[in-house]
Amino acid sequence: MKTILLISRCPPYPLHLGDRLIIWHLARELSGRGHTIDLLALYDRDDDPQRIAEYRAFFRHIELIRESRRGGEAYLRRLLNPSKRFARNADISFSPDLWRTIERYLQGHDYDVAHCFGSVSVYEYHPLFADKPNLITPYESHALFLRSAARQGQLSAALRLPIVRRFERFMYAPYDRTVVIAEKDRDMLLSLQPGLPVDVIPNGIELGRFPWQGGVRDGRTLLFVGNFEYRPNQDAARLLTERIMPEIWRQMPGAQLQLVGNNPPEWMLNLADSRILVSGRVPEVQPFLARATAFVCPLRMGAGLKNKVLEALAMGIPLLATPLSVDGINVEHGQSAIIAEAKNIAAAALRVLSDEELRRRLSRRGREVVEAEYTWEKAAASYERLYDELTREP
Repeated sequence: MKTILLISRCPPYPLHLGDRLIIWHLARELSGRGHTIDLLALYDRDDDPQRIAEYRAFFRHIELIRESRRGGEAYLRRLLNPSKRFARNADISFSPDLWRTIERYLQGHDYDVAHCFGSVSVYEYHPLFADKPNLITPYESHALFLRSAARQGQLSAALRLPIVRRFERFMYAPYDRTVVIAEKDRDMLLSLQPGLPVDVIPNGIELGRFPWQGGVRDGRTLLFVGNFEYRPNQDAARLLTERIMPEIWRQMPGAQLQLVGNNPPEWMLNLADSRILVSGRVPEVQPFLARATAFVCPLRMGAGLKNKVLEALAMGIPLLATPLSVDGINVEHGQSAIIAEAKNIAAAALRVLSDEELRRRLSRRGREVVEAEYTWEKAAASYERLYDELTREP
């Protein structure tokens, strides 16, 4: 069993924030297998310290450190001066409090592995634990995310992309291993830094909480679930309401759209009518996944692996998705999902809504994909193997 120092860009809760979900599930799985984990996490929400009880059982010690603001000049210094890319003392780090906390824990405990979750918020602390087996999980390549957004015409993404590419050329270089959750993220990092030791460990699903539902579903309801604080989900909702659904309504006037998820903006709330449901955050998404006819995910920007897609597949709701929406998920077009470019999603949706046998096949085989490849047990086992490899390496 390993003793692990986990340094994270965020706490493991609440779970509707996707970057927190992976830490919560992996910590639960790894602690359940007998590993000892100490958590040092940055936080930026005022109620984060009050939520520690939700995950206290998974960790021996927990400390949350308020995230410091980082101005553009701090990033520029690191780009222009290679000697400042990794902090050498607390005062020049992004978070002096986190630096000192890491120092204190390293002095007080004997860790087998140091594991960072996040990218620019945590990468620079590597010198503190460079003498121990170490790895970093940045989830995804942010350059890949920005490239997809720039291709959709986002000027801010296009301007930031060269800077982020330069950071991703050096941020992960000193780490023994870098872990991402999808192959395309690995490929982007390798294009920026050939030879970087990168592993792909996908996210998982808690199968018991997302049981397959093969029973009666609504006849003509399309569902999209997402955290609407996240720009790509807002873009997908606009695409659905402004282009996809009008095409569908011309041939199927009775079709409905459900937009379910945290913090919908005012423009989205104003769309609610007899044909569009805008729910806001709900206690559980499972009732919606169990009843809707099909899950439609027309993402045009983003990176990494989409948990909402895994949840839909797990519950057997037929999936219609853009290729980007299923990056890193081993679905087969026409068998476990219908994959179409955004401009063709409406036609694909009409096909699925009209073909009961197709829906049955997608439902059954989608669940099979998740059971075979995407569980938190498998993800935790992959991290255990990686920890073993790192601690055996000379």
